Amino acid sequence: MDNTQVLVVYATKYGATAEIAEKIGQVLGQAGLRTDVLPTDRVRDLHSYKAVVLGSAVYIGRWRKEATTFLKANEKVLAEQLVWLFSSGPTGEGDPVELTEGWHFPKALQPIADRILPRDIAVFHGAINMKKLNLIEKWMINKVKAPLGDFRDWDAITSWATAIADVLKEKVWRKEHNQNNSNSKEIKNEN
Repeated sequence: MDNTQVLVVYATKYGATAEIAEKIGQVLGQAGLRTDVLPTDRVRDLHSYKAVVLGSAVYIGRWRKEATTFLKANEKVLAEQLVWLFSSGPTGEGDPVELTEGWHFPKALQPIADRILPRDIAVFHGAINMKKLNLIEKWMINKVKAPLGDFRDWDAITSWATAIADVLKEKVWRKEHNQNNSNSKEIKNEN
């Protein structure tokens, strides 16, 4: 197993985003990467991680408060790591970015993202389960006529996570390859 430590961290309200994070973590783990999948409130220290995948459920174009707080509090550390960001929320058929009329990331957080320079920012379909919603949320969903059900595209999520694994494994290979070349040069120089 690769010694690259990856954190998949998320903020969710009803669990759909947590399940996306778990899937991403599963794909990274299957690729041989050591991966922790945790909600934002369980993360204590980012320094032991080489890469971070941060995701949040989206409501009315905003990330959950705990994801926003996590991003702001850890900006400096994240700027030194490989970072990927994702949002989940839009329901219905079609491209999730088109469904959100081009929304890609919370506007208020964009300056932080610009400083962190994430490798990618993805928007995934979400899920709405009316049984889990409170009265106000049900009223809002009916008012905007949001499609109900689970619209998460597991193939798209798996593909995105696989691309992350490929990048991380390539970085590890290059690092090991460069170290091996350095060691070979040192040995040659000693002879």
